[in-house]
Amino acid sequence: MIKAAGVVIPAHNEEDLLPSCLAAIRQAIRMLPPIPVHLVVVADACTDRTADYAQRGGAGVLPIHARCVGAARRAGMREVLSRTRHLDPGAVWLATTDADTLVPPGWLGQHLRHAAAGWDAVVGTVAVTDWSEHPPGLPPLFHQQYRTGRGTHPHVHGANLGFSASAYLAAGGFQLRRTAEDCALVEALSVTGHRILRTTEISVQTSARHHARAPRGFGHLLSTLAVAVSPAPIFTASR
Repeated sequence: MIKAAGVVIPAHNEEDLLPSCLAAIRQAIRMLPPIPVHLVVVADACTDRTADYAQRGGAGVLPIHARCVGAARRAGMREVLSRTRHLDPGAVWLATTDADTLVPPGWLGQHLRHAAAGWDAVVGTVAVTDWSEHPPGLPPLFHQQYRTGRGTHPHVHGANLGFSASAYLAAGGFQLRRTAEDCALVEALSVTGHRILRTTEISVQTSARHHARAPRGFGHLLSTLAVAVSPAPIFTASR
């Protein structure tokens, strides 16, 4: 039985998008049974008002200076584990999302229901609703590339990921990687024999911004696909 939960958000200069992210998470927390939920924003090398907005949004703030999403997620998880050290790690659920992401109201509740059903980790999907920064041909190409099966999928997103504290510790936690730290953790969870649910039923809305925070992350994927659908430049011969 889950007795406490934590939500960790890594953030580097996210003052514009973080307030909406936190508002969505607070709504998801309000829909839970009355258990403690520790909301932690890891302000990584921020030079804006990210930390201020995090505090206003009801989150604990953990400042670091790593400029590394893997280090940020790891630090945030360590903070939640410290706050819940009086509990059996099997009774603590850890979730993580991104500062440019909006979770649905039932997001955390769905995670906890799957935990109660015996799953050690939940891997959800992402959706994009605002394509205004990209060429018109990108949305259909993205949906073609972003394949899902019948209720399952092959993707891993730090924006929509959860696991028991016991599974997280057994897998060695997030690696100190600037990118793909989420994929490395899920692989480690698999190698250590944990039950991983990959479900299309839990989806979050993430941004399609041009300036990606993580090298070769989701933003990089979109930028790469955008190049494929952009019209070739027209050159005129000089006289």
